[in-house]
Amino acid sequence: LTRLIGFLYRIYLSRLFGEEAMGIYQLLGPILSISFSLTAAGYQTAISKLVAEQAATREGPSLRPLTAGLSISLPLSLACNAVLFFFADTIAVNLLQEPRTASMMRILSFSVPFSAVHACINGYFYGIKKAGIPAGSQLLEQMVRVGCVYIISAHYLSVGKTPSIGVAVAGLTVGEFFSMLMTIMAIRSPLYTGGQPASMGGLYRKLLFMALPLTANRIVLNLLQSVESVSIPARLKAYGYDNVTALSVYGVFTGMAMPFIFFPNALTSSVAVLLLPVISENYALGNMKAVREATLRTVKYCGLMGACCMAGFVFLGNWIGTTLFDSPLAGYFITTLGFLCPFLYLDTTLSSILQGLGLAGHIFAMNVICLLIRLCFVFLAIPLFGIQGYLWGLLASQLILGLLYLGCLYRFLKKH
Repeated sequence: LTRLIGFLYRIYLSRLFGEEAMGIYQLLGPILSISFSLTAAGYQTAISKLVAEQAATREGPSLRPLTAGLSISLPLSLACNAVLFFFADTIAVNLLQEPRTASMMRILSFSVPFSAVHACINGYFYGIKKAGIPAGSQLLEQMVRVGCVYIISAHYLSVGKTPSIGVAVAGLTVGEFFSMLMTIMAIRSPLYTGGQPASMGGLYRKLLFMALPLTANRIVLNLLQSVESVSIPARLKAYGYDNVTALSVYGVFTGMAMPFIFFPNALTSSVAVLLLPVISENYALGNMKAVREATLRTVKYCGLMGACCMAGFVFLGNWIGTTLFDSPLAGYFITTLGFLCPFLYLDTTLSSILQGLGLAGHIFAMNVICLLIRLCFVFLAIPLFGIQGYLWGLLASQLILGLLYLGCLYRFLKKH
């Protein structure tokens, strides 16, 4: 439901602000990803894994992993908030190469602490396999975001003014705030307290042992992805586009086509989030039969879903782009990117299984390999073939990543 609202929201944004503004808005994506990786992503996963293991091997789940995670994540997020707010101009000019993103970055900076608290609490609920609170908070976030943008834009239009794309960033920040409030109220409930581990010192060591490699991996991956994202418009200029055309093509690709391709991934992402505690719990108990069965079912059904979505996007992509986004270019991207679906959806769940088995280092190495392949296509193929060169790189990297994940998982299960 959240993805459906987000999908309709993207159509609304593209029609309201246009292709160039969408391109500028999408340039903020790498900043948001790096901030989340630095302050929350590794701690959310570590909290989920620790809570799941304690639920399996002790009297019950504990709130202490969440307390420990928040005590680290929240100060980091506040520091990140300050850096983005006070150095927005420098980052916009020197890193994003687009001064118009500075004012939006200042607004965006306040979403980082809200997102960190929200993510850590969600990690606890995923660990105890109660997905209702995270699901409800994500739905509330999306509804508040869309409602906020719609109300502000309607006000501007009613007085004869054109709203800026900064309105969308304000909506994102307000949505994160309300989502955080909901999860905080949920965690106060006595329903979700449980047994306590013996030592907080030992708990911090375990938490950091899990979270720091994940955080480092996510930061490196997101830095590489940021280089990729920022370089695409620049390499499109090397191909022969002017600044407006390059940003427009980038906006159509990242703001219209990619969200549509990722729309069915809502199901596989949900499966991936809940697979991690299931795999962690069974692996901690030594129940490898359950791990193998979960893996085989995942490969079977995600592969089947990916094949069906590929067929739908390939045959209906042009119609979707023209009818929904009023953009033939979006239709071309959707048709081409449809071939990603079988690998994209499968890779999401296989990554979660490998994390549950403690193979985060392997995931990192395989992702770096595939990102380097994409970067080669960005710097070498885009100046020669335009955006088509990048599409080839995406297809090649996702195929290689899927094969690497399957090979790693096969060797692990065979060994155990």
